Formats: sequence, structure tokens, C-alpha cells
Amino acid sequence: MADQTKPKKTDKTLPRVVFVVGPTSSGKTALGLRLAKYHAGEIINADSRQIYKGFDIGTGKPKGVRGKCHGHKAFLVDGIPHYLMDFLEPTETFTVAEWREKALVAIRGIASRGHLPIVVGGTGLYIKSLVDNLQFPRIEPQIALRAAFEKKPLAELVKLLLGLDPDAAQAVDLKNPRRVIRALEVATFTGKPFTKQKKVGKKLFDAVQVGIVFPRSQLYQRIDDSIDRMMEEGWPEEIREAVRKKIPETAPAMTSIGYRELHKYIKGEESLENSLLQTKQAVHRYAKRQETWFKRDKRIKWCKDEDEAASIVNGWLGAGGLMG
Repeated sequence: MADQTKPKKTDKTLPRVVFVVGPTSSGKTALGLRLAKYHAGEIINADSRQIYKGFDIGTGKPKGVRGKCHGHKAFLVDGIPHYLMDFLEPTETFTVAEWREKALVAIRGIASRGHLPIVVGGTGLYIKSLVDNLQFPRIEPQIALRAAFEKKPLAELVKLLLGLDPDAAQAVDLKNPRRVIRALEVATFTGKPFTKQKKVGKKLFDAVQVGIVFPRSQLYQRIDDSIDRMMEEGWPEEIREAVRKKIPETAPAMTSIGYRELHKYIKGEESLENSLLQTKQAVHRYAKRQETWFKRDKRIKWCKDEDEAASIVNGWLGAGGLMG
């Protein structure tokens, strides 16, 4: 039977947190669940699309149910609580700063129970916000300004942002309209570059980051296979249901990669074959951007498979610190 020994913490040490990171379709969900079951862990979702209710198949959300764990609302997968998953309405926005604050609350609660906090996801800025304790400007969404930006094409928004903040290319996903608009919103409202307003704070916990790396061709094949399974599971019907509920195509959840491509098929603007091809190509590009982001962080332990990643975490927890 798996060892359920809880990680120890004394007043003289920082809470320990495991991060399972990497591009889409790299096995993060399975590894996170394995670690949680073995080490009495609880999981915090760090995928910016799995936060939305009703957007399950196309986001790769693991199958689970809403429930409670230790008196707190959670999404339960194989009995393992997942926080910050499947809780937000599709039309609502959710900033990195908001996610960070809620994730910190979850981490403190998990640690206080003597359990292991495990953060799982591929949204790089979410991960960085915790590992480096980033301090974000507290700027409320500017509805009128945001609406004006949303009418402009992405290329024009990127040009505007880089004009205000030349360093934004290193810190903002320029292929993600929501991220670009948020950076523009902050820069326009404050009069200061977005990248100059993020500050690294005092270290909050002892962290280890692990991920499974695949050759690019193999990763792309895993992505394609995953998308084919999603189609078999009813991804188009999930989008049709969102349309029936009158969720606008500009809603944050509907702008997710794959949803916007397949929505063209639902509306009759593209054939299923073309929409599916565009979806796979878009996810390939996204995975490549994720790899580029994560590879900048030399602290991440890249592993050839799940067993190696689990071994690194097991050794780190047993040794009392980061492995070299």
C-alpha cells in the first residue's frame, strides 16, 4: 500500500510545495494524482481554462464531481480534492493576481492540515506568481477600456502594448488576447509599463518543480491523440450547449484554444475537417509557447517519464530540500 506519511514542517522551515508543470498533454494530471495519493496531498489547479464550469472536455479537465473536503468546496477527482477548478462562470474574468491570492489561501490551508500542497498546471504566469511571489498591481478591470480593446484585432493590440512596454514580449503571452488586453489595461490606466509593475517578493515556501519532457514530434502526437479522444467524448456538443446557454463567443471561456476554432464549425463557417486541423495546429503552437516559457526557469527538474518525476519528488521530500 502507498506510503501516506505526511511531509513534516517545523516553525523554522517554510511550507513545502510541489509544482507539476509543463506543456499540454505532457501527463501533468496523472503525475499530480499519483503524487497526491502517495504523499497525502491536495491539488491546486494552475490551468487558466479548467477554472470554468461547463468547459470540461476541451480543457482536458479530469473527470470529477463538485463536493467538499475538510469543510471547503473542492472538485474531487478519484477522491483527491482539487481547488480552483470548475468554480467560475464562463463569462467571468479572473486575473493572475486573483488566482494567486486564492492559491495562497489554499496552500496555507493544506499545509495547516499537515498535507502536501501540489500545484498542477501549464499556465506559466500562474506558476511563476507563486514560485517567485510576484506582487501584481491592484488594478480593477476597466470595463469601458476593455470593451474598446476587444474590438481591435490582436495584431493591433500587440503593437500598442509593445509601444507602451517593449519588454512585454518576455512576460506576456502575445498570442492570448486576454493577457494582452490585461497588460494594456494596466499600462494605460497607470501610465507605467506592465512589466515594471510586477515585483518579486520574499520567498514564501520551499518549492520543487517537476515536469515530463517529450520530443516535439511525440508531444504533438500526444496532443493530436488527446484531441481525437475529446471529439469522441463530445467536445462539439459541449460547445453547442454553451451556444444554447447564450454564452457569447467573446466570453473568456469561449476564447479558449480549440473552442474558438471548433465554434466556426458549429456556426457552419468551416468544415469539421478544417476546424479540427486548425484546432490541432493551434494547440501545437500553444504547447511550443509553453515549452519556451518553462525552459527559461532553470529550477525545473525535467524528467523522461512519470516514474522519474515521482522519484525526484520522493527524494526531495525525504531529503528535506531541493535536489541538485
